[in-house]
Formats: sequence, structure tokens, C-alpha cells
Amino acid sequence: MNKNTVIIGFMLFALFFGAGNLIYPPTLGIDSGTSYWAAIAGFVITGVGLPILAVTAISFVKNDARELADRVHPLFGLIFTSVVYLAIGPFFGIPRAATVAYEMSVEPFTNGALALFIFTTIFFLLVYLVSLNPSKMVDRIGQFLTPILLIAIVALSVGGFLLLDHPLESPIDKYASSPFFSGFVEGYLTMDAIAALAFGIIVVNAFKDRGVTTQNELVKSTLKAGMITGIGLIAVYGSIGWIGAKLASTGSYDNGGDILSSAANIMFGSFGALLLGVIVSLACFTTSVGLIVACGQFFAKVTRLSYKSIILIITIASYLIANQGLNTIISYSVPVLTFIYPIAIVLILLTFMQGLFNGSKAVYRGAILLTAITSLYDGLIAYGFELNAITPLMEKLPFFSVGLGWVVPAIIGGLIGLLFRKQPEPSYTH
Repeated sequence: MNKNTVIIGFMLFALFFGAGNLIYPPTLGIDSGTSYWAAIAGFVITGVGLPILAVTAISFVKNDARELADRVHPLFGLIFTSVVYLAIGPFFGIPRAATVAYEMSVEPFTNGALALFIFTTIFFLLVYLVSLNPSKMVDRIGQFLTPILLIAIVALSVGGFLLLDHPLESPIDKYASSPFFSGFVEGYLTMDAIAALAFGIIVVNAFKDRGVTTQNELVKSTLKAGMITGIGLIAVYGSIGWIGAKLASTGSYDNGGDILSSAANIMFGSFGALLLGVIVSLACFTTSVGLIVACGQFFAKVTRLSYKSIILIITIASYLIANQGLNTIISYSVPVLTFIYPIAIVLILLTFMQGLFNGSKAVYRGAILLTAITSLYDGLIAYGFELNAITPLMEKLPFFSVGLGWVVPAIIGGLIGLLFRKQPEPSYTH
């Protein structure tokens, strides 16, 4: 494995390492208790494995994720890719980063709506100013911040293993009956698999700039870089999740940010909590800038608006949503991610399997259509809709009880598409 692959692997880790990576594993740890290791194994599959596959899938196309989704239909490609950018951008990803930064740096010392308002006002003003003319400054900050953040997380994790001797609690609710599959679905919430659809082209272009030209080399190099990223993410998830598991008996917590701040305070005092909060805030700042720039560039291509106008709109929307608070953002993001994640998973897997069906659009359409119908039901239920007329039918689907009712419909849809595909159909391999 050469130096470039390692460097790009660390770059990808920096892109992924944001708010979602920090707040969900500790919550999983508290909820899963004695079933922690089974739960975190499921979480790693969707929180690490799928993002790596998604980035690698982008190495099969010439441009970006829209080209991947265009294999279903150009209109689907535009809509789905737009939804992905809106989810990782102004609707959930960016506001979540800002509120995690607030909860880990300011809230341990003072809280309230006014404190959140002041913090987010300053935060988004700076994010907007830097996003107006993004330069290598953000990359350099990321290069310094990521190692520092990792050191802080390692210190916290080591402290968690050595200093926290609280017994594990019994798992609650879903983790008592199916910890692995509950962790699998919980991994959706990191948003990394859909973020990878946007970040993938950055990795591919980085390898192209370093002289990797053939598709075979690109796929292999991207996968190797992804493995480096994956090792780092698994280590972080496993460690901070364990901290959550060990803190379950110490009280109740609002969310993962609250858990980590409390853990830092318990082990290292108020200074430890403050240091971790400041580092996380800076990391969330650079993540927010990166997401606003990515969204601005994408929507500038698909609309007639200027880049500056778009990032202003995105910044204002993110600012307004961030002031609703982290718990509110999480509650609204869960149903949306429940809907779009299975679609992203099927799209990614079909990319790797396209050689089996010559990239037939009919297979893509059949699999995505039935997946979307099933996951739409799951998303509406998560929002609180009562769909009593179709619930008995949906409950008959295999794996429905563990949140994977879309799996068999996706397979059936793909097989139906296989029956109706046109012969011959060109391969999408470049």
C-alpha cells in the first residue's frame, strides 16, 4: 500500500468524521448494555462498510453520484441526488454538526435557547464567510484538527476502559430481542453511506491527480483507501460506544453529545470536557464548511442560481434548523433516513453486481421501485403515521420485524426487471 493511498485514506476519514460519528455510538452503548458487541457489529456494517462500498461505487462512474442514480432514470437521478445533498446539507447534516458543537462545548457550562442562538449565529456567520471562498485553509485545518481530535478521542476511550468500572446494564427494547439488526438500522443515522455518494468523487479525483487512470486501478485504490478509513472509524465507534455502555448506570442523558461531555468531565474534570468540546467544535466547523461547499457546487450545476446565492440560502436554512436543537433534528432526520437509506444501499449493491445483468435499466428500476415503496412505508411509520390498511400486509414481509422489510422486495424487483430487460444492453463500465 503506497503513501498516496494512506494519505487519501486519512483524507476520507476526515471527511466522514463529523457529528454523527460521535453522537450515535454512545447512545447505542447505553441502550444495548450487555448486548453491546452484537449491536456495534451491526452498526459497523451500515456505518462503516456501506460508506466504503459507496465511495468505491463512485469509482465506476465518470462524474458523480447523479450518474450512478441516472441508471434508474435521469429524473430519478436528479431527484434522489438532490435529496441526498439536502439531507447531508441544510436539512440534517449541517445543523446537526452545529448543535453537536454547541452541546459539547457550551452546554456543559451554560445552556438555554439564548446560548444556542448566540453560538449558532457566530458559528454560521463564520461558516458562510469561509465557504464564500473555500481554499486550502480548510484542508489544512482539517489535517491538523483530525489528528488532534483522534488523540482526544483515544484519551477519552483509554480513560473509558481504565477509569469507568460501572457494570453494564441490561439492554432495552429492541436491543434485547435483536441487537445486531437494531445496530444495523441505527447505523443509518450516521448518514455516511449517503454522504459517501457525494464524497466519492473527491476521492476518485484525488487518485486521478496522482496518476491513477484505469478504472481497475481506480476501484482497487479507492477500496484500499476506504479500508484505511474503515479501520479508523471502527476503532472510534467501538471505543466511544463502549463509553456509553459503561455510563448507563450513572444517570440519564439526552443524546450522545451529552454522554461524551459527561464522560470527559467524569474522567478528566471540567477542563477535559472543555478541551473535547472545543476540538469537536472546530471539527464540526470544517465539516460544515465542506458540506456547504459541496451542496453549493452541486446545486449551482443543476439550477440557474449562482454559487454565492445558493450557499447563502443553505447557510440560512441550516441556521434556522440548528436552532431547533439537536434532539429535534434527530427526531426529524430518522424517518427521512429510514426512507432513503435502503434506496442508497440497493443502488450501491447493484453497481457492484451490474456485470451479472449487463447494467440493465430494468433491473435497476425494478429493485429501486419496490425498495422505495417499502422504505416509504417505514419512513411514514417512523414519522408517526398510522397506516392500518397496509400494515398487516407489510408485517408479512421477511425481516420486517428487524427493520429490513425492504430486502426481499428489492430482490423480487430486481428479478422482475431481469425478466423484462432488453437484450443486449450496453455495460456501464468505463
